[in-house]
Amino acid sequence: MVKEQPLGLIGGLIVLVLLLVGIFADQLAQYGENEINLRVRLQLPHAEHWLGTDNLGRDLYTRIVYGARVSLVIGLSATAVSLLFALVIGGLSGYIGGTMDLIVQRFVDAWVAFPGLLILITAMSMLGNGQLQIIIVLGITFGIGGSRIVRSTVIGLKENTYVEAARAIGTPLPRILLRHILPNILPQLIVIYTLTLGGVILTEAALSFLGFGLPPDQASWGGMLSNEGRQYMELAPHLALWPGVSLVIVVFGVNLFGDALRDLLDPHLRGGGRYA
Repeated sequence: MVKEQPLGLIGGLIVLVLLLVGIFADQLAQYGENEINLRVRLQLPHAEHWLGTDNLGRDLYTRIVYGARVSLVIGLSATAVSLLFALVIGGLSGYIGGTMDLIVQRFVDAWVAFPGLLILITAMSMLGNGQLQIIIVLGITFGIGGSRIVRSTVIGLKENTYVEAARAIGTPLPRILLRHILPNILPQLIVIYTLTLGGVILTEAALSFLGFGLPPDQASWGGMLSNEGRQYMELAPHLALWPGVSLVIVVFGVNLFGDALRDLLDPHLRGGGRYA
């Protein structure tokens, strides 16, 4: 991967850093996530507060670190839920075909025709703020859209000789899907997961920015941009700078890593040296 995809390696390192920061956030943080000290509010970066403080005197570096954990948990969980939905909907629709495929795909067409942000805001307004709600809403939304990719892959596999032979000897449908279809689409599922992860992180930040994501007491990069970042941008530009930079770097790194995995795992793209 180093020689074939050098930028993919950079993306992988960014993803690794995100994982480590999210896992060891309690050890890396200097202060409590919501530790308020009004005597040092809106201070610029200095030795005691590396990235400065917000309008309540909370350490910005600490909140960035805990925001990384939020992005990690929601990103990995919601993407896993979306992949499960895509696998169930797209796998069954593509393999069974016929009337079921027609009905399911018209539902998918109708779903993706609606503005995605409108669906997300409506769903979050009904379910309320919180990590679990965001994971469920983002997982279902991204999963329905991603089912098309899984469906097209399954359609290409179900006509293979080994699948037809399994059907001919009366192998049950669940066994065919688990033993013959799933192992052969696993590389595509890994690529879908990595490419969806960046979009999920960015969408969570957008929801928090609009006030439909996490509660204000939970550190979220999108919420930090919306609340103190937008209100005090002129007095303390660092309040908007650091959450925005963190979000850009993480999404950029995840997308680079996903693109590199796609090129390495897809036999049609392998060896193309896209980033060489």
